[in-house]
Amino acid sequence: MASKAKAAAAAAILPHDALFLGFDSSTQSLKATVVDAKLRIVTSEIVHFDSELPHYKTKDGVHRDLSENGRVTAPALMWVEALECVLDKLKKRSFPFEAIKAVSGSGQQHGSVYWKKDTLNSKLQKLSHLESLHGQLQDAFSTIHSPIWMDSSTFVQCKEIEEALGGAVALSLLTGSRAHERYTGPQIRKLYQTQKEVYENTERISLVSSFMASLLVGDYVSIDYSDAAGMNLMDFKNRIWSHVALEVATAPHLEEKLGPLAPPHAVAGVINPFFVERYDFSADCLVIQWSGDNLCSLAGLALDHPGDVAVSLGTSDTVFGITTNPLPGLEGHIFPNCVDPHSYMVMLVYKNGSLTREEVRDRCADGSWDHFNKLLDETSPLNDGKVGFFYKYPEILPPLPVGVHRFCVKEAESLDDVAEAQEVLAFDPSTEVRSLVEGQFLSMKTHSQRIGMPMPPKRIIATGGASANHRLLVLMATIFGCDVYTAQRTDSASLGAAFRAAHGWLCNDQKDFVPIASMFANAAEDGAIQFKLSAHAGPNDLQAKFAALAKKRAELEHMLVAKYGANSTL
Repeated sequence: MASKAKAAAAAAILPHDALFLGFDSSTQSLKATVVDAKLRIVTSEIVHFDSELPHYKTKDGVHRDLSENGRVTAPALMWVEALECVLDKLKKRSFPFEAIKAVSGSGQQHGSVYWKKDTLNSKLQKLSHLESLHGQLQDAFSTIHSPIWMDSSTFVQCKEIEEALGGAVALSLLTGSRAHERYTGPQIRKLYQTQKEVYENTERISLVSSFMASLLVGDYVSIDYSDAAGMNLMDFKNRIWSHVALEVATAPHLEEKLGPLAPPHAVAGVINPFFVERYDFSADCLVIQWSGDNLCSLAGLALDHPGDVAVSLGTSDTVFGITTNPLPGLEGHIFPNCVDPHSYMVMLVYKNGSLTREEVRDRCADGSWDHFNKLLDETSPLNDGKVGFFYKYPEILPPLPVGVHRFCVKEAESLDDVAEAQEVLAFDPSTEVRSLVEGQFLSMKTHSQRIGMPMPPKRIIATGGASANHRLLVLMATIFGCDVYTAQRTDSASLGAAFRAAHGWLCNDQKDFVPIASMFANAAEDGAIQFKLSAHAGPNDLQAKFAALAKKRAELEHMLVAKYGANSTL
């Protein structure tokens, strides 16, 4: 075994003079990050859509359709021009494009692009470096409106797809998630039902990830099977399109419009001559399959083993990690891991993240985080059995409307016993603060375990704005029962894309899959993979008590969902 590990580490050595380029095509910007053979960041560049491409008239990178409730789109041509802009910025700085061995990227998940019939032959395969890329592709799309992850206009189609597949649970067991309005399958079904002529005039449907890769290759690039799991169309365990999900539940002749699937570490092609002539890329520069932004963030945070978990404390709170035993159900999302064909990425999303913490801070702590932390310190762990549910916005997990619910759990010292809980109207400020924070982390732990994340995790990487609050990290470490680290960089998606470019190059060079961990093992000490130990796991006896409180809180949550929730089957 030791010799195998040594051989893998040796195989993971990148050419000393090589550079690897990663893009992140996100909602509001396109970012490029370049790393060297030791995974040190060489340079980065960014284009902001609203300010630098104002002629597309986006706000926060999107168009909100006032004539249709919940419809949110973005112009695909804007993403094309942004790619040119970011490369032009690097060119002006005399960046050595010829040193780049491979390119990959991250695309905002669930966005979809519709290529017009005959575009491949008449435009994409005949790009001229003498003209702009966006100028040559301005008529390339059967619709200029690309639905993105913020779109929530497909409620009817979600219900139809779930019914066609035998219900929400059956769909989740097949595709890794129940139907979600932002998912590509419901979006395609809506297009087919409401704009049939557009659907019929479409020769290829890409995700944002495969769309951007297609621009670089000059040919239609496959959707990788990690990002494909965000479509409600793929058999996620066998990594193949599901015929029944495609043809029966969504739209006719869909598989031929989607094309084949590909492993995320595979080579999509070599870079198109357009980029060789215009920017001096090497003609043998590889384009590695792009993938989704959440998946690339997993790579950028160097999560590479089952038990690794990341918690992003941002506007929305997101929990994602690696497991070999996914448990699909009505909550959370499951994707094949984009850097390991033998494991899965599981993800939870909470709408009530930092904005809800800020609302409690403003109401209870005079708008001061220092005061907020002081109130947190005035109370003891477990909060004397006081439990709270705080929803400033309608919540995804669990599906509950706006509201606050507070309970006093009796027999707080023996929380492993089922005890009565009394609902109350108010807590004092310090109790309110602790019940909010403990409640958020207890929910993350409970729901993570339900969809297959190992508990306790091996480690947690904390990111997002609120990860700067050390008191929150200490509580997180205690509740989850593991050490908590903080990432030293915030641009994990574009960084992960650069790592994936290097990883794909290695796999191609070795003609076999190479574990990404062996590549990370050869990184320089001052490389981009830097984490700071911020909080140690708490005492075992306290962890056990929190586990018992989590069980009781889950019972209360179930009761609230049955009483108020959008789906009483949860």
